[in-house]
Amino acid sequence: MEEEKSLINFDEEIARFKPSLEVGDMEDAIGKCDLTDMTDIMIEMMKAAKED
Repeated sequence: MEEEKSLINFDEEIARFKPSLEVGDMEDAIGKCDLTDMTDIMIEMMKAAKED
């Protein structure tokens, strides 16, 4: 016997839906994080190399 293919239950999906942050809220959330990127690492390595 083949399994029945089920369609998306939109009512169930809507009930589980959680909206994502708005663009402005994402900018604030990301901006508040202190993230070190590759550029920061390279600058620190160059400073350390000059000091030696």
